[in-house]
Amino acid sequence: MSGGKILYRHAVGEALAEEMLRDRRVIVYGEDVADYGGAFGATMGLFETFGRKRVFNAPISEAGIVGTACGAAMTGLRPVAEIMYIDFIPLALDQLGNQVAKARYMFGGKAKIPMVLRTTIGGGKGYAGQHSQSLESVIAQFPGLKVAAPFTAYDAKGLLKTAIRDDNPVVFIEHQLLYADLGVVPEEEYLVPFGQAAILREGKDITLISYLYMLKNTLRAAELLRERAGIEAEVIDLRTLVPLDAEMIARSAEKTGRCLVIVQSPVTSSFAEHVAFEVQSRAFGALKSPVEIVSAYSVPPPMAACLEQENIPSPERIVKAAMGLLKG
Repeated sequence: MSGGKILYRHAVGEALAEEMLRDRRVIVYGEDVADYGGAFGATMGLFETFGRKRVFNAPISEAGIVGTACGAAMTGLRPVAEIMYIDFIPLALDQLGNQVAKARYMFGGKAKIPMVLRTTIGGGKGYAGQHSQSLESVIAQFPGLKVAAPFTAYDAKGLLKTAIRDDNPVVFIEHQLLYADLGVVPEEEYLVPFGQAAILREGKDITLISYLYMLKNTLRAAELLRERAGIEAEVIDLRTLVPLDAEMIARSAEKTGRCLVIVQSPVTSSFAEHVAFEVQSRAFGALKSPVEIVSAYSVPPPMAACLEQENIPSPERIVKAAMGLLKG
């Protein structure tokens, strides 16, 4: 029994359906999002409800999907386009980074770009190097794009509704291993604001910062730290990467004196490096140790299950890094 909870994927679908009912300018399209219901079932039922004029499949052309979404947004629609895997976004980076991200700025604010680009990051399913990457830091590099990364079903729905109503472009990142997670989602309408991180677990000894699926391993690591050593870790969910709630993470680091950032991507040029910079620039005087990062290794995501699991930061790796920080 669900116990009054719904799946993360259904929370995404509810947000899309409610916004489509609320505003006829909202359209949904991408590869296999119509009749099939999306590669991960998040758009299931939308085609039957709203018809092919508002929910339709796109050709296998990521640049075409993003470019047409930009044009549709500039001419009055509010498109929600999908790129099935974030690994495919490099095919559309000219459209996303040079057109979508810059159009409003280059037109002096006269052009609104109210579009959402949904995509997924992964790892853990054996999809290997071209379907499991975490390229969120690449997206966050372009000024003009907002980037959401919801961990819970509640946030998935609330942040997506906020994104659809925004007059600026939003890249909305979902994690493939979260779609089957259950969460409580209110029946009444609600929105989750951008730029507000959430404290998932209060603590006084060390701050653990993450987002999306890695929060599962981070929360488990926090439990292990308490069970094994009586260490109380504070766990922070960023929820949105752009805008980043730098003030909250700095306050937490000031309180605990130690900070660990956990990401699924390799460390080089990762979003964790940006988070670490923000913490150290804002809370340097209160830190008892430098900010540390736990990440994947600098290799393409492996396909073999044993190698893939070794590459993804586990609770044990997080615990080991945290203990090292606390001894430093």
